[in-house]
Amino acid sequence: MIHSFLSGRRRLFALALSVLVLLCGAALQAQSSASKLEGTIVDQHGKALKGASVTIRTATGTDVRRTETDSQGHYVVSDVPAGRYTVEISDTGFATEERQITVGQSGSQTVSASLAVASVSEQVVVEAEDNSSIAVQLAPVKALLDAGSARTEITSQYVREFTSPVTDFADIIQAAPGTVSYTTNGIGNGQAKIFFRGFVDDDYTMTWDGVPFNDSNDPSHHSWAYVPSPAIGYVDFDRSPGTASDIGPSNFGGSIHFFSPELGPERWIRGAVSYGSWNTYQVLGEFNSGLFGGKNPKANFWLEGHYQSSDGYETNSPKQDVAATAKFNYKFSDRTNLTVIGTNIIVDAFTNNDPTRRQYLHHGDNYLYDSTQFNTTYASTSKYYYDPQFWRFSVYHVPTFFDVITFNHDFGKGWKLDTKSYTYGYSNHQHYQNNTDQDLVTDSVLTKVVNEVVGGDDQPTSSPFYSKKPTGIDKLNAYARGGEIAALSYATRWGVFRVGDWYEYTNTLRYQIYTDPITWVDSPYISNIKFHEHFYTYAVQPYAEFQLVSIPRWTITAGVKDAYFLMSLTQYADGKTVGALGCPTGSTPASCTNTVQHSQDYNSVLPSFEANYRINNNWSAYGQYGRGTIAPFSSVFDTTGAEVAVTPPPTIASTYQGGTVIKLNRFAFDADAYHIHFTNTYSTYTPSSGPNIGFTYYYANPDSNTNGFEAEGNYVLMPGLSVNANGTFGIAKYEAGSAQAATANTPAIAATPVAWVASAPHDTESMGLTFQKHGFDLGAFGKRVGSRWADIGNYHQTVAEDPFWMNNIFLNYTIRKNSIFDNSKIKLSINNAFDDHSNVAIGAANDGTTLATPYTVNNSLIVAQNLQQYSPSWADTLEKQAGRSFMITFQMALNHKEK
Repeated sequence: MIHSFLSGRRRLFALALSVLVLLCGAALQAQSSASKLEGTIVDQHGKALKGASVTIRTATGTDVRRTETDSQGHYVVSDVPAGRYTVEISDTGFATEERQITVGQSGSQTVSASLAVASVSEQVVVEAEDNSSIAVQLAPVKALLDAGSARTEITSQYVREFTSPVTDFADIIQAAPGTVSYTTNGIGNGQAKIFFRGFVDDDYTMTWDGVPFNDSNDPSHHSWAYVPSPAIGYVDFDRSPGTASDIGPSNFGGSIHFFSPELGPERWIRGAVSYGSWNTYQVLGEFNSGLFGGKNPKANFWLEGHYQSSDGYETNSPKQDVAATAKFNYKFSDRTNLTVIGTNIIVDAFTNNDPTRRQYLHHGDNYLYDSTQFNTTYASTSKYYYDPQFWRFSVYHVPTFFDVITFNHDFGKGWKLDTKSYTYGYSNHQHYQNNTDQDLVTDSVLTKVVNEVVGGDDQPTSSPFYSKKPTGIDKLNAYARGGEIAALSYATRWGVFRVGDWYEYTNTLRYQIYTDPITWVDSPYISNIKFHEHFYTYAVQPYAEFQLVSIPRWTITAGVKDAYFLMSLTQYADGKTVGALGCPTGSTPASCTNTVQHSQDYNSVLPSFEANYRINNNWSAYGQYGRGTIAPFSSVFDTTGAEVAVTPPPTIASTYQGGTVIKLNRFAFDADAYHIHFTNTYSTYTPSSGPNIGFTYYYANPDSNTNGFEAEGNYVLMPGLSVNANGTFGIAKYEAGSAQAATANTPAIAATPVAWVASAPHDTESMGLTFQKHGFDLGAFGKRVGSRWADIGNYHQTVAEDPFWMNNIFLNYTIRKNSIFDNSKIKLSINNAFDDHSNVAIGAANDGTTLATPYTVNNSLIVAQNLQQYSPSWADTLEKQAGRSFMITFQMALNHKEK
């Protein structure tokens, strides 16, 4: 189905290309008698380029005419004699465009262009004024003068010099204002989530080279999958729904755009070895072909591969991965380009649940698993039981792949086509122990096992032999995706008009089956299946927008996008979530294949508007309104019998924000303020009596509002030495809700007070000091995350989480002497330099007590469901920062030098 769809899309694009070529040819013929040449030059975002150089040469190189574009990006060259010419268009930081034209005896001819950025790593941030600002050159993170929203560009320099060699994308994002991410097993040794502005991991879009990637049951992400850190060159972090052309499953929180490294013209080979705390090491190799392909080379190729292994900070939690990334670029002409890139990662790890307070008390701050299969801690010396915390009872195996083909063609006269065809897949197969609190086990629950055969060094030699077998889970979450992204743009002297579409198809299989973690033999009975489902999803997002650049100093972009999402779900008979579906007691999956099927679509129309005003050449201000959406997750059907009367609508967020960016010679600064309003968050209710018994209903939670302020800047103290800082202040709260009496479809709902949204920090503060000169790169960065709240179920503002600090130090020396050993390096990385062991997250056991006294409204009993008192419990799970770690890296580089 994916293949037939892609083939159909290609046929449509081929037809569209043919029509456009014919139209362009007809237009050229209609203007063949021109003697005046004019046009508009814009950048890749459609912004007018002032001062761009336009040079006209004859075939022999004589009769040269030169001019520059005005503030609107417009130029005019009059009295051009008839003949054939080469028009060369260039600007600082952008690739030069050349056009071959024929000029007639009279009339006018238009040659407009959208300049692509030059072949450097910071595609998104290349701007002419950046070249003259020392503060911008040295800033590890920066903003854009032409931004229409709150954006942070994390530079390739920061990724390369000021992160650990074993980093992942969650760690890289820490550089941006307001982000919260932490690791419990050490950088790169586990999965980490990113929070910002109160958004959790499934509330924003992530892309790699312009393609969204996320889970299929909900749009969340995995920091150890898909995109390894060597495949990340730099990051564009847009904290807004973006414009209509920003596609993705959950843009209402924002978009984090990762870009692969750019392919330079020089040939080189690099090898690196890194070793550090907890027996962590990485071996990495890279090869860049440089330009190749004859006298006029047009191709580049880059290959990276690495192996990484670590025992992990937490006890008995090793992790290893092997990954490779390849990228090929071929420039057919100045107007046509093809790029192919792909990654593959295989992760093996031993981790699942977080430790409890009791376990930390007994075993220390780095406890996760035990090393022995049998334990006698709370038994007599003659009694043994299986240790549910044995590390081999929690196994991850996660292979992923991600492939993207990008093709773009400039038809001339302002027309340009960009397409991306892609596929990626994910298979997370786990076997893990379901009850991990070994400290709850006592002699009274041990069960005598007769004639049991066990192996290994821990086999008891005396009898009687006792065993408490843990309960395991065999879990699979696997899916494969294919999709197409296409955009057609037309640049004129007034601006750029864009139309495009995103289509994506996904095939998903998910299940959880009770298993024996000692033998990994699954239960054969339906009653021991937690859930089992197979579903297909489709996403379609057509859009249209116009970017107006003809008003001096203004760039105004307005557009609309239609977000359509369809899910077709098949759920099999199980023993917990959906139920037996009429299967007789004792049935096996093979003997009873009863299923229930659903198909549900969601649609949202999403307008957007943003404006940027360039106050002067180094100071701008902007304002934005954007509307974003996220479709309900597949879990809406995870109910008894999968009987859902009416599915909830998509969650909607409306964002209003404004800010300013200023770039002086030694000081760069940007700040923004925002207001976000959320609607359509929901809870579930299943009546136990009455006419609607057994059906699940969804009812609306109170809306929420998030307001905040963010700022970041860099100041140059002296040549090479600069200080950078960022800070945020935010308030994310639910609106107060009035009490509601019970109905046939909703429970009695108490009046709800204003309460904080979980995981939204009250404030964050970061400061860094960098020295970059004579081959040395020194960076010291500290970040404080302010107080937050965690929830108990639907009870809000119940568990207070204290502030915590993160501090990292990096010291590198890189050879930069124009020799064959350029970019050879020695690097020292220190993470959590002050060895902070703060609690960073609390998973509360549901042991709170209701504060409010029950009361009645319209003769219906009301209980204050959203007021809950938290009492610390030994069964609470905790997440703590990994301790201090050191890593040293030796990198050898060999560069090809022309003789």
